[in-house]
Amino acid sequence: MSSYDHFVGTRPVSDKHAFDVAALSAWLEKNLPGFSGPLSVQMFKGGQSNPTYKLDTPQRSYVMRAKPGPVAKLLPSAHAVEREFAVMSGLAGTDVPVPQMYCLCEDESIIGRAFYVMEYMQGRVLWDQALPDLSREQRAEIYDEMNRVIAALHTVKFADRGLAGYGKPGNYFERQIGRWTKQYKASTDGAGPMSQPIPEMEKLVEWLPANIPPAARDESRTSIVHGDYRLDNLMFHPSEPRVIAVLDWELSTLGHPLADFSYHCMAWHIPHGSFRGIGGLDHAALGIPSEDEYMRRYCARTGLATVADLKADWYFYLAYNMFRIAAILQGIAKRVEAGTASSAQAAASAASARPMAELAWGMAQKA
Repeated sequence: MSSYDHFVGTRPVSDKHAFDVAALSAWLEKNLPGFSGPLSVQMFKGGQSNPTYKLDTPQRSYVMRAKPGPVAKLLPSAHAVEREFAVMSGLAGTDVPVPQMYCLCEDESIIGRAFYVMEYMQGRVLWDQALPDLSREQRAEIYDEMNRVIAALHTVKFADRGLAGYGKPGNYFERQIGRWTKQYKASTDGAGPMSQPIPEMEKLVEWLPANIPPAARDESRTSIVHGDYRLDNLMFHPSEPRVIAVLDWELSTLGHPLADFSYHCMAWHIPHGSFRGIGGLDHAALGIPSEDEYMRRYCARTGLATVADLKADWYFYLAYNMFRIAAILQGIAKRVEAGTASSAQAAASAASARPMAELAWGMAQKA
């Protein structure tokens, strides 16, 4: 059994995330052209934040993403499925591959939470960043394709796609640090053993806003940022090294592209075997580019910076992103305690909050 088997495939809908299937089917009959029941539903195993369902009918299959509960029970600004729907709708037809969006329902009276329905696509989701089942040449192709797609995302003319209002203008890092600080604080009320404060997070809350570098304040560098761009949020063609869909846009907004790119590059700094890192591996032997080479390709494709520009502030960017991840993981811990976490692996992820915070503080010490 692979250590990633718990992410792959579907399972029966848990009692925690069950809903009125007949009510959903009736709504889809009215709002999704071509839909016809009977409808059966399963949950995808992956996805910690927003539960994701496979909807099957005799004619075709669909994917539904939903909030984990009614808005009243969720952290502020979290689980924004309506934003996922908006950004993927706007990116349709660009060089950033996305599934086709079908319909959005923000009326919680239908199934008790907001949701959207999109195209069901068949391809490969590659969970292990080391790509152990592929050849050296195939690994090189996969990594180059990841680089191509994130570069394409950061060079989309978002205003032309109806996304000029997708994020607030200015002060991106200040706002993001503030947001994740609030989410972290909201998840550490000490009510249970998993929601205790983390010393390194308390230090980062002070350090990060006081150490934002000038390049990170450059408002001319604004793009759509995915917020969670990594290998396992991409779906590849069944046999070609080609991304057919970028998934899980919950954290996307308008922001600083180098924040997004450095998040993607955290894998080089996280030990293999923990949180999907490739740190400590022999990248050259595997066919995986070095971080410097990966930076070079991104810079060449986007023209947004030079490798020297990136490296000057790299440890700040890494500390910031690891802080974000630790805050997200702490939010999962809070949901585990509250009983709203959507994945069977949520408790294991929640336990990673403290090690990630420690890694983030280590990066801050190098900046």
